Formats: sequence, C-alpha cells, structure tokens
Amino acid sequence: MDIRKIILQHKKVCSLVSEKKIKHSLDILADMLKLTSSGYLRDEYENMVLTYRNMLAYTIEGINDPERNKIYIKLIQSILELSDQVKQDILSHNSGWNTYWIKQQTEKEHKLTGRTIIEKVDDLMFKSELDEWLKLSNEINPDPESEISLKHKQLIRNIFNHLWLTDYYGEAEDSLINIILNSGKFRWYESSIFTTAITLSSFRVWQTEKLLNLIKIYKSGQEQVMERALSGLILNLHYYNGRVMLYPEVTDAVSSLAGSPRFRERCRIIVLQTIRSRETEKLSRRLHEEILPQVAKLRPRIEEKLDLENILPTDKNEGKNPDWSAMFSDSDEIFRTMEELTNLQMEGADVYMSAFANLKNFDFFRDIQNWFMPFHPDHEVVEEIFNDDVLGPGTNELAEAMYQTPFICNSDKFSLILNLKFLPRSQKSMMLKVFHMELEGLQQLNNEDSVTDPDKKFRTNITQYLQDIYRFFKLSPYRKEFEDIFTGRLDVYNSHFFHLACDAEEAQTGLADYFFSKDFYEDALTLYLRMIKVKPGDIQLYEKTGYCHQENGDYEEALRYYKRAELIERKAWTIKKTGLCLRRLGRNEEALDYYLQAGDMEPDNMHTIMMTGHCYLDLKQYDEALKYYFRIEYKDPGNLKILRPIAYCYLALGRFEDSEKYYDRLSEGRLNAHDLINMGHLALCRGQKKEAVEFYRRSIVSGEITREKFMAIFAEDHDQLVSLGVNADDLPILLDYLLFIIG
Repeated sequence: MDIRKIILQHKKVCSLVSEKKIKHSLDILADMLKLTSSGYLRDEYENMVLTYRNMLAYTIEGINDPERNKIYIKLIQSILELSDQVKQDILSHNSGWNTYWIKQQTEKEHKLTGRTIIEKVDDLMFKSELDEWLKLSNEINPDPESEISLKHKQLIRNIFNHLWLTDYYGEAEDSLINIILNSGKFRWYESSIFTTAITLSSFRVWQTEKLLNLIKIYKSGQEQVMERALSGLILNLHYYNGRVMLYPEVTDAVSSLAGSPRFRERCRIIVLQTIRSRETEKLSRRLHEEILPQVAKLRPRIEEKLDLENILPTDKNEGKNPDWSAMFSDSDEIFRTMEELTNLQMEGADVYMSAFANLKNFDFFRDIQNWFMPFHPDHEVVEEIFNDDVLGPGTNELAEAMYQTPFICNSDKFSLILNLKFLPRSQKSMMLKVFHMELEGLQQLNNEDSVTDPDKKFRTNITQYLQDIYRFFKLSPYRKEFEDIFTGRLDVYNSHFFHLACDAEEAQTGLADYFFSKDFYEDALTLYLRMIKVKPGDIQLYEKTGYCHQENGDYEEALRYYKRAELIERKAWTIKKTGLCLRRLGRNEEALDYYLQAGDMEPDNMHTIMMTGHCYLDLKQYDEALKYYFRIEYKDPGNLKILRPIAYCYLALGRFEDSEKYYDRLSEGRLNAHDLINMGHLALCRGQKKEAVEFYRRSIVSGEITREKFMAIFAEDHDQLVSLGVNADDLPILLDYLLFIIG
C-alpha cells in the first residue's frame, strides 16, 4: 500500500475543507475509505453525505434555516475528524511503523485486563504503579537499578506513550494531566516530556482538548515545562492553520492570553526561533565550507601570514543601505568570521547540528521520549560516568557546567556525555578542564544577564527545546513516521495564530528585519507590505520593500517603491538603486540619468563612478565610459578588474594597440573565458587569425563556457567585428576551423 499517497490524500481533504470545497473533499475521503475495514467509519461518512445533501437542497429551495451556519461548521469539523480517523485506521493496519506497533501492543495489554475503553484514570493500565508512586515521598532517590527505580522508569514511559498515542483525550487524560501538574510527585523534567507527548499527539490527531491542555500547562508557570507547552501550542496552531478558526474555544483562549505583553513577547521569541531553524542546513554547509576553514587559517603573528590582497574586498557593488544598521568594523575579514560564529551562537543559531549528527546512534536515542528529555545533572546517563577513573572525580562539576551552558541543546548534551566514555584519557582530562572554566564563566554571565535580560532564561530554554525537536524530525530513526514540521517556509507570521497573539508592531518589525538580515526577501517583503499600510510615511519601509523586490528580480515593483521613497526624501542610495533597476530593465538612458544625479550628490563615490561608466558602455558611448573607468583606475590602481572594461572600450573604438596594452596588464591576473574571447576578437581585428583561433580555443577548453555558449557569444559579436574591419566571409570559415581543432 502506498502510505505516502494516503498521507497526501488526508492533507488534500483538510486543505479542500478549509477552502470550503466540501464535495471534492468528500470524494477523496470516499476513496480513502475503500482501504479501511471499519463499518463504523463508513456509516459516519454516509451520514455526513446525507446531511450535506439535505442542507444543499434546503438552500437551493430557499428554505431559511437559522441554524444552517452552525450545522455547516459542525459538518466541516466532522469531515476533518473523520479524515483523521480514517488516516489513523489505515496507518495503524498497513504502515508497519514503530508508532503503531507500540500503540497496538498497549491496546492488546488493555484487552487482557478487560479494559478496552478508558474513560477514567482508574481504567488506565498503569493505575496501580501510578498510585504507588504518588504515595512515595519526594525525598526518595533510589538506586537507578533498584526495583522502585525500574518501576518508576516504566511508569514514566507508560504515561508518555499513553499521552502520545491516545487519539482523543477524555476525562482520564484530563485527570492524568491534573495529577502531573498538581501532585508534586513528578520532577520538572518528567513533566517536560509529558508535555511533549501531548504536542506529538496533537500533531498526529487534532483535538481542541489537547491544545487547551497545553494552555493549562503553560499557565501553570513551571519553568522548563511551560516553555515546552507554549512551543507545542504555537507549532500546532501553525501546523493546523486551516482548522484553527473553526474552533472558537481555542481562538478565545489564545486571544485571552494575548492580552498579556509577556505572553506576546514569549510568542515572538518562539516564532523567531522556529523560523531561525530554516538556517540550520545552510549554516552547517557554511561552517564546513567557509567559516571553519577560515578559522583554521589563524596562526601566531597573523599579520605576517595573511595575504591582504585576497582579504581586502575589490568588489565595488553596493548592497543594503548603510543607514539601516551600524556599519561593520574595520577589523580583518578573518576576525569578522570568528566574530560571526560567536554572534550566530549568541543569537540562537543551531551551529552544532552537523557536529552532533553522527552522535545519535546510541541506544539511548532508540527510546523516543529521550529525544525530548531535558538534560539534568542527576540523570542516570550522568550517573554512569561516576565510575570512570578519569571523569568520576569531576562528574558533578562537569554535569553542572553541561546543564548550565546555553549554547548546546539537551539532545546534544546527552550525546556528548554518552561519547565521553569512549574518549582517550588525555581528551577526558582536557574536557574536565574545559568544563571547569566553562562553569566559572557561565555563573558570572548568568548573574549579569538575569538583570539586563529578564527573558534570557526563557529564550535559552526555548532555543534548546526547539533544537531538540529539530533533531528528532531530522535525525531520529523514527523520523519517517512523523511529518517534518520544519520543511517549507515556516511562515508562522502568516498563520491565524500570529494575528491573534503576535500582531503587535514590534513583533512584525523584529521578524521582518530578521528575514531581511538573513536574505529571506520573500518573507521580509510580506511583512514590510503590511507595515507600510500602518506607517505610510516611513522611508525605510519603502527602501527595504524596494530592495526586497529588487533581490527577487521584480525590478518594476522595486522601481515603484524606490520612487515613493524618493518622494519622501532624496537620497543618493535610493537614486542609485533606481538606476540599477532601470539598467536591469534595459532602460539605459534613464539609468544613466539617475547615476549622473547620484554622481552630483556623491562625486567621489567609486560605485557611482563605476556604474555611470557601465551605463555609457550599455549605450555604446565608449569614449564617455572610458572617462569614468579611468577615474576608478586612478583611485584604485591595484584593481585589475577595472582593466577589463577599459580594454574592451578601446577594442570597440578600434584603438587596438591601447586595447592590447590593457589586455596584457589584465593577463597578469586570471583571464576568464570572456577575456579570452575578447582577446581573440582583438587578434582577429589585427589580422592575426591563428592567434585569434588559439584564444577562442582556450576560452572553450577552460570549462567556463560550453561550445554552444561560445557560438552564441560569437554570433552576438558578429556585427561589431564586421564594423571593426573583419571580413564577414572569413568568419564562418574561421569557426569551422576552430571546431575541427577542438574536435
């Protein structure tokens, strides 16, 4: 059976229902029902179809039913619920997944006890173990291998599995959650994984009671637990965006919470950190391909080791408006790279994903709940290293430092501890020293930050938890059984939840600027367009909106917003961006006019000078272009790149000797395929056909361009070559000669 098809059909049904395309959704649901053996589900479907057909008939006949809208909403809810049940029934019997094997084993054990239906806490299979644990004192901390401890671990696993695998919560689950919250018998880290179980259960099967329970857990205010509850709530509200508005009990509860500025700020933190996960894979590549290789270049007396010609930038293209943020410092690029790595870490970027990806194969991670277990110093994994002859004496300090460090998520902390046992003695000793220093620094840092940043602890817990979830969906051996919520755009800001709880001006501004800073221009644009409606006189919004359109390749729209910004205040930056867009659109005379205006405002700006030269080049006014290129050559004599357009202009003007001088100078650096083609053109214009063919051959064998690309370029240059005195009849012969040579 094609399980993927079933999942896609279910998603399609939900999507169609949210679009009010009920008949189409019912047709797909009927197709899914063919794969179930449940007569009950088929009967439910037939009742829905009958109800809907009657409602349609009454409406067409003009019968006014004041209850029609309520019936319609209830019908939509019923279709969604039935589609969930059908999906679960098919997956349970046909997927072969570990999730449903655990579920079926639990159901079999229930049947053996004679309790096939769980209505109250007393019906729970593990009720006797729960009662036994509730009688114990909080002070009991038994040996991990004792009978009490083993029973307790099994109880925790049973509760987690029950909350995770129960499709629909009732009185029993509500009572169980109240016991977890109010009995005082469960540790914070146990309550944390129970909260995650509710989140996972909600992803599997929608039910308002699950979301309301997450809200209840958030309101309890227990640190480390309430963060997970709010994260689970937000992720679910985004995941079920098409359903949320159908359930006023959920939207009312969220709206009520949104009256608190603290709640809104916490939501903003979670939304931002969720969106930040989009960078993880790109960051992993950058770490391995760019950042770490650059860091590895650092040596003593670095000023004598660096090749400054390669470090100092020579690209004169301007990017984002420097007015938008503080200018970069003048520090060397290598140090900025190290600073970037630190800043990414401080921001909450997931810099360790790739480093720990290969440390998730321990048996510890075969148990699903352990992917979400908060790291704590008294966990049995930590207890194991007390027996290590090197690590043992420093275990308490090591575990405490690991617990306090904000930069590594819980899952990776467990990976690190589990891996410590297998390190050589020397590396174990080094790790103890590192964590000793880490602990001292963290204690001081935490004391300082708690005063200046009251949300620091919340932000740290959220960051670590969301990174734990990310690892589960990306690295867990069971990941194929879960829909990866971290795929796609993660545009939480477009969900109904965001409008209910986070639609404050500061939330949108912070998210938009974050997207903009990370080059997520499509996302930033969505928010900037909203913000312009509220702040129609904000010039930076028009500038940034124009820039987003420009980076997305929509130059007409970019022009529109740049010109609106110009109406508010004329800036050289905006005028240059207008010129850039006009040039991209082929409106070269208009582009030149704007760059000339910018040149009047910033006569010494190298970028403006260069772009003005480019505009004259586009217009084939080569003498004028040369004037501007010469200014750049004079101000930046070491810049070989400026020799390229100068040499070309001389060639286009028929000043072949001058062109050759500049191509000779350009040859001191690396010639690209286009340089070689133009040098071939120059040789051809001077009657040096063999030399010309050799340059053309080198351009093709360089690997930068294909033979077809070369032929296209040559065809574009045909008329210019003829205008410079080349015999048109010689050109096809020369090309055939070239093709014979290159084979």
